[in-house]
Amino acid sequence: MAEVSELDTLGAWLFERIKRRIVLAGHRADMIDVAAKYVNLIEEVREVNRRKPEPRHEPNPLVGMISEVGRSTIGAREDIAVFLQMLGAFFVALFGVLRRPRALRVTSLVYQLYKVGWQAIPIIVLITFLIGAIIAQQGIFHFRKFGADSYVVDMVGILVLRELGVLIVAIMVAGRSGSAYTAELGSMKMREEIDALSTMGLDPVEVLILPRIIALVCALPILSFIGSMAALYGGGLVAQFYGGMGPAIFLARLHEAVSINSFEVGIIKAPFMALAIGVVACSEGLRVKGSAESLGRQTTTSVVKSIFLVIVLDGLFAVFFASVGM
Repeated sequence: MAEVSELDTLGAWLFERIKRRIVLAGHRADMIDVAAKYVNLIEEVREVNRRKPEPRHEPNPLVGMISEVGRSTIGAREDIAVFLQMLGAFFVALFGVLRRPRALRVTSLVYQLYKVGWQAIPIIVLITFLIGAIIAQQGIFHFRKFGADSYVVDMVGILVLRELGVLIVAIMVAGRSGSAYTAELGSMKMREEIDALSTMGLDPVEVLILPRIIALVCALPILSFIGSMAALYGGGLVAQFYGGMGPAIFLARLHEAVSINSFEVGIIKAPFMALAIGVVACSEGLRVKGSAESLGRQTTTSVVKSIFLVIVLDGLFAVFFASVGM
């Protein structure tokens, strides 16, 4: 090393690797005549990767399963706390707007209603129309074996108005509008726009979240009604062309089979499902960190949680309405 006038860490590591390769081959290798200013560097590099890796112990599968359950429980508790915190913040902002109606941002509310409601009508009508047609086709195909074709109208009417109409629409809104809410708020959080609002003395919940959730609560019952009508129309068309049941017979049977209670049950559930979707979407948007990966993860989590909550709420409402006789 006597002729080496300049040496950096990469060069020292290169010499060390050459020396170790020679030693592993069974030969002796020494570094001599190293300049005094590089002695410490050579000594530091010599100690790199000298420790033997610690043996890995395979964890007990039962212990790992219990540990995973514990972590999931802690995560669920945190999710519930975030949901309740956002729900409380929403109602506080709502009460503030009720005391001061001028604080409501009407322009933002109308814009969100346009995005969530009006722009969603085509896809809602298409999907619910197809679902109603499929239910009617399958019902006619199977009921025809027992000579009970007319009961298809009962099945389509009750299922669509009471359960499937609002459920399918809520799931579609969760995937369409809920994910959009999370992505929008998450992008604002990444660009520190929400922090800028707070710095300016504005309440982000009142400015950003309140109009979105109110628009969702107002739009979902309307979309549920439109979707239910589209599903009934699809079922009626299939009953006419596939089952030979005319429109007059279909409508008369529908009038006999379906009561106003079935329609009320479906519409009553819609605002609560919309509230759950909005609160989850907004809370997950505010949990986004500073990376694009976090934005994608929270958006996916928002859709999954929203759909899960919608189905749970539908089950709870089914038990409740059955207990009160509706």
